[in-house]
Amino acid sequence: MAEVDASVMVGSSHTVEPFDVQRIREDFPILRQTVRDKPLVYLDNAATTQKPQSVIDTLLQYYGAQNANIHRAVYKLSVKATALYEEARRKVRAFINAGRVEEIVFTGGTTDAINLVAQSYVRPLVGPGDEILLTELEHHSNIVPWQLVCEQTGASLKVVPINDAGEVPLDSFCELLSDRTKFVAIGHVSNALGTVNPVAEMVAAAHERGVRVLVDGAQGMPHMPVDVADLDCDFYAFSGHKVFGPTGVGALYARYELLEKMPPYRGGGDMIKSVSFDRTIYNDIPYKFEAGTPNIAGVIGMGAALDYVSAIGMQRIANYEHELLEHANEVFASLSSVRVIGTSSNKASVMSFVIENVHPHDVGTIMDQHGIAVRTGHHCAQPVMQRFGVPATVRASFAFYNTKDEIDALASAIDEVISVFG
Repeated sequence: MAEVDASVMVGSSHTVEPFDVQRIREDFPILRQTVRDKPLVYLDNAATTQKPQSVIDTLLQYYGAQNANIHRAVYKLSVKATALYEEARRKVRAFINAGRVEEIVFTGGTTDAINLVAQSYVRPLVGPGDEILLTELEHHSNIVPWQLVCEQTGASLKVVPINDAGEVPLDSFCELLSDRTKFVAIGHVSNALGTVNPVAEMVAAAHERGVRVLVDGAQGMPHMPVDVADLDCDFYAFSGHKVFGPTGVGALYARYELLEKMPPYRGGGDMIKSVSFDRTIYNDIPYKFEAGTPNIAGVIGMGAALDYVSAIGMQRIANYEHELLEHANEVFASLSSVRVIGTSSNKASVMSFVIENVHPHDVGTIMDQHGIAVRTGHHCAQPVMQRFGVPATVRASFAFYNTKDEIDALASAIDEVISVFG
């Protein structure tokens, strides 16, 4: 994705200089509030990201002046809403460098997209004796849909183990690829540990055996430029709310030739050309996968979110977040009784940790008293927790609106936790 001039407009009325995080924070109204009389320190970005004013304004504008159902109608409001909806599709195509706009299917999010591929593409493909290959790093949303397919078809799951750093060794991945492997589903970035997988190399290894690959991009999209042509993946799924857009919306990229052959996942309105009790003729792609009235406002808002981060520049975002991660690594190295879980040399801005003899939920409670929002639990990645022998972790996940001062505040709160629990 091409970079833009650093002086490009971001938000409604400001110019972003290189890299002025305080200026950027002004675009996020929620960051101005206090929690328990302390400034909000929001470090739960892997769960959901905050929304810039431009996205909020886009949603208000749609519901206040543009609200109508899309496609088919000829009146002005509907034509306008349809144009905005389809423009968002073009924005997604450009953002991830897909080859054709028809390769973008709007979904309810990453989970919905993975289930679509599982049921529409993989379920008809596999049977007894066939294997679907995952990694031990996966989010539950990239595990359970494949378990369902295996239950339905008699296929089986194979899982690539991770090492002590929380990485998927490429040689281990290649060793588990076999003549029985019919599909591969891998996360781009681990939500629990921040590990960035060598996705392009994994895709290439699978393709050498003629195996198609889905990439769970929920955590990849917010942190780095994503180019599906460069990754050469067959499917890429992501969620709007992870990339500073609305909840309940996302998209699936899929190769055109695969979408053409896939049957619809859901039936209903808008995914048809004609219906009779004798026969239904399905709509063209991508519409045959978009049954019913979609989250129109969410799709348009997601397009506005992609505009926002594109204006800043995804590579600039990645560079700044790497600075935050390096600072966090330095700070955490000085903390006693703290064990960082996930120490890959190639990480997104996630710090997952435990404190000796302190339950993560207790840590989260004390953090909240300081206005610091962190996630505690298994992060929908229970196999990862089992691998490291912990029931849960505390996860601080950073976005480009976070600051080094906020990381220092996190460290001070950790010191208090250690002091309280002795």
